[in-house]
Amino acid sequence: MFVQTIASRAVPAAPLTACRACQRTRTAFTMPLRAKLQPLQPQSQRMFGTNMPSAEEIHELFKPRDGDEPEDVLFNSLYGLRSIELNRPNKHNALNGSMIRKIVPRLVEWSKSDMANVVVMKGAGEKAFCAGGDVAQLAIWNKSGPEGHKKSLEYFAQEYQLDHLIATYNKPYIAFMDGITMGGGVGLSIHAPFRIATERTLFAMPETTIGFFPDVGASFFLPRMPGFVGTYLALTSSRLASANVFYAGVATHYLHSTSLPQLESRLAELRFRDYDDMETRLKTINDTIEEYVTGLPHDEPMMLAGELRKAIDRCFCHDSVDEILRALEAEQGSTRRWAQETLAALHKRSPTAVHVTLRQMRIGAKWNIHDTFVREHAMASKFMASHDFTEGVTALLIDKRPANWRPASLEDIKPEDSDKLTDQFFLLPKNKPALKLLTRANYDEYPYAEFGVPTEVQVEKKVMLGTKTRSQIIEEFLKERNQKQGVKEVVEEILARKITGGPKDRAKWVY
Repeated sequence: MFVQTIASRAVPAAPLTACRACQRTRTAFTMPLRAKLQPLQPQSQRMFGTNMPSAEEIHELFKPRDGDEPEDVLFNSLYGLRSIELNRPNKHNALNGSMIRKIVPRLVEWSKSDMANVVVMKGAGEKAFCAGGDVAQLAIWNKSGPEGHKKSLEYFAQEYQLDHLIATYNKPYIAFMDGITMGGGVGLSIHAPFRIATERTLFAMPETTIGFFPDVGASFFLPRMPGFVGTYLALTSSRLASANVFYAGVATHYLHSTSLPQLESRLAELRFRDYDDMETRLKTINDTIEEYVTGLPHDEPMMLAGELRKAIDRCFCHDSVDEILRALEAEQGSTRRWAQETLAALHKRSPTAVHVTLRQMRIGAKWNIHDTFVREHAMASKFMASHDFTEGVTALLIDKRPANWRPASLEDIKPEDSDKLTDQFFLLPKNKPALKLLTRANYDEYPYAEFGVPTEVQVEKKVMLGTKTRSQIIEEFLKERNQKQGVKEVVEEILARKITGGPKDRAKWVY
């Protein structure tokens, strides 16, 4: 069977609170790719995709289609480094099916090769890593009837298969989140053990703005963010920029964008022994990335901190949209202006999407990584068949006008009607097979959480374990994280909010 060629770029040799929720080289090729194969490293099959589909199966699932662009993704090889470059800079590298059908076969082939040590995902140009999925095309398909709806669901199926493959990949994977990283771009990065933010990074999950829900695994990662920050970001589509993407734990490292080419060259030089396990490899890569940190910007204070962070937890801990709105209305003092701006933002979002997303944030915390993508595919199907997604994309992105939501406002959905409205989005279809992912690899929590800044849970555990003072706790984290930049600032902020007593007193956690 004829397979359309896929292009890759040659690289010259480089130089050497009180609510209930709170408790909780350019070459053409055909498949299969040529690679030296070896038995896979002994990883846990539960966590990593060690049982990959065959090249024939992947070709059948992701074979090129008429209209696929020949060079929308570029692949590079340099020693042990394999890189994937999203190459639609004029469209902010928006992800489409043509790109996915090139990326998946490469990732599967590299997963079986002992020549591939590290995989880097990046975007072409200076503006964006990946600004999301090509939702305008999805809206056009939806307007064309059942066949268009089928195309949309096929797109989401392949996108989620790619995202789950990344989340359970058996090779070290690094995402350069340099530039706009939103929606589908988050799916290509957030599940990676290494996520590098730069001064140009702009992160958001803007789905409620266009009548959709935060997908690409957001059901898994957003509820697991500290406190109720994930709920806040999900409902409001609020953005994080530059170092704040790092402070919030979305990125594991912060580097200046000018350091990325040198880092790539250095990563290509890394050599691993056949018996090195994943932990050893990842630690070596982490130490390598840390060699290139360039310091945090002094003119960018931590955004989600102090009184604002307390207000986020206070307002977004509730389990109903009505309670969240009332809590925002009740905010006074230094956070009142933020609360009013947040209320205005929420009232511009799709009311249906806001209600569904809040429930998603509550129940998604209980889903494992495998079930997350299966359930999200079913949810995407419901949204594709609903009014608000097509209307939102058409109005806001194509026609440049306000959207006409159905229901029209948040107040039109009474608290007692919210569950009835949202139930339909969480039911798995009985007459259709569930999404089949490429592997059965699975986990309940991200397997590697030690490469970023400490989380609130990690700080709480340390406080509860001993009789250390505030400064002793900070020093202990700095020692454990090898003086990693950002650790001191993040731990200090958490302790300022969550413990009582002076600097020489034993730290006591406040719930």
